Amino acid sequence: MPRTEVKAKKALGQHFLTDLKIAEDITLALSADTTPNTLEIGPGMGVLTQFLLNRKDLNVVAVDIDRESIEYLHKNYMPHASKIVYGDFLKMNIDELFSGEAFNIIGNLPYNISSQIFFKVIEYRDRIPQVVSMIQKEVAERIASKHGNKAYGILSVFLQCYYDIEYLFTVHENVFNPPPKVKSAVIRLKRNGRTELPCSEKFFFTVVKTGFNQRRKTLRNSLKSLLPEGFESPYMALRPEQLSVEDFIDLTTLLENCGKS
Repeated sequence: MPRTEVKAKKALGQHFLTDLKIAEDITLALSADTTPNTLEIGPGMGVLTQFLLNRKDLNVVAVDIDRESIEYLHKNYMPHASKIVYGDFLKMNIDELFSGEAFNIIGNLPYNISSQIFFKVIEYRDRIPQVVSMIQKEVAERIASKHGNKAYGILSVFLQCYYDIEYLFTVHENVFNPPPKVKSAVIRLKRNGRTELPCSEKFFFTVVKTGFNQRRKTLRNSLKSLLPEGFESPYMALRPEQLSVEDFIDLTTLLENCGKS
């Protein structure tokens, strides 16, 4: 396994990890028990790639929008061109990856687009059973946060609706080149058993977004535009962060049954 030093390079909002032990720990957090197919997003200079390719239980493909990174990977780690995809994950046709089969995601995600990547994961949740990623610590805490906490929000509810989420460990600034101004964290998402909601998914998303758009207000005020005349529920006296995922599903179902969808 090459032990090359990661180049001092910053691109697309990425700060490149230089601690190989942490890189190995991230790759070991990914399980192949659901599928060996694994997409690495933003491999950069291959700090994770070298450990992923050493795992014989994984079928790894890397996608990067930076041609310099792709050329470096092709030369040093991935001689087969089919294993490297040039492109933007957010704009890719997911159905073409791994011939339509399920696949895991792993990567040190660019801080500036990590939330967008997770929203795409939600969209393709039935194709993506597992995600292991390093992201900004604040975002990781938000995703893993339980109801009742200030960090709990829209992304928390949407992801926890379909995934079991584990905050694995914190990564400090001094193991990156160049060092970022914030701490990072590694989280793991595993698809839960929820296959469908008892209410309209579109309306569920609307209720959650509308509630958190004015998170300091009670739901009676923040959801005013969605409430049928005379609608009453104990939820109305609460603020959005006080509702669990199941509470939001229940509230959406109640509203939908009142004919206000």
